Amino acid sequence: MRPSPVFLGILGLAVAGGVMAAFGDATVLYVNNKDPLLIAGVVILVAAGWVASLSLHEFGHAIVAYRGGDGSVAHKGYLTLDVRKYTDPVLSIILPLVFLVIGGIPLPGGAVWINRGALRTRGTSSWVSLAGPLSNLAAGAALSLVVSLIPMARGLVIALSFLALLQVMAFLLNILPIPGLDGWGAIEPYLSPQARDFGAKARPWAPMILFALLWFFPPAQEALRVSSSWVFENLGGNLLGAYDGQGAFMFWRH
Repeated sequence: MRPSPVFLGILGLAVAGGVMAAFGDATVLYVNNKDPLLIAGVVILVAAGWVASLSLHEFGHAIVAYRGGDGSVAHKGYLTLDVRKYTDPVLSIILPLVFLVIGGIPLPGGAVWINRGALRTRGTSSWVSLAGPLSNLAAGAALSLVVSLIPMARGLVIALSFLALLQVMAFLLNILPIPGLDGWGAIEPYLSPQARDFGAKARPWAPMILFALLWFFPPAQEALRVSSSWVFENLGGNLLGAYDGQGAFMFWRH
């Protein structure tokens, strides 16, 4: 259960991005001559922070499964926070980061293979599914608390606030009761065999339909934005800072 050097390296990269963002000039964010140091710092912190949160999300699934009876997760390396253990490099890291940069939508990235038959109860199986998105919510709340309580440079405020908002969005997306997402996994143990069969058949394509809706159907994207902003603000998040951070992270749009 010791954190891997890969995870610590990702955290170090996020810290380096935070230092750059802190020393960048956030006062020129909405003019043509944006500060390259600020932009680079925000991009690095948010991208590295997102990959780190993906590891925490999958670790949440794995640690609850381990406590619930599935010892195989330890042998698979899921308890080390090594993102390589959870992912396919292209499908689980590169493509989600591309979608994040282009559209600001935090797609689920990693995956852990749980032996559900080894889990002690249906309730344990549900908590295994819920542990991932709840880790995103906890990370969003923690980052919001840090921003609200600790005085820091404006560049660091906007970067951490946007990263916190992404955690809330990831929580809301993952908690949806759609086959292939964690929300479905939480209710699946209590469904009829027919419903579980339907979920198994829909699992490969249902998330893709959801993300296509978010990408091509503006009302769906607006609903995600409004709901995540509401939750984020109720967690004490700095919404204006998060939007400024999004503007810096997606600098190419302006």
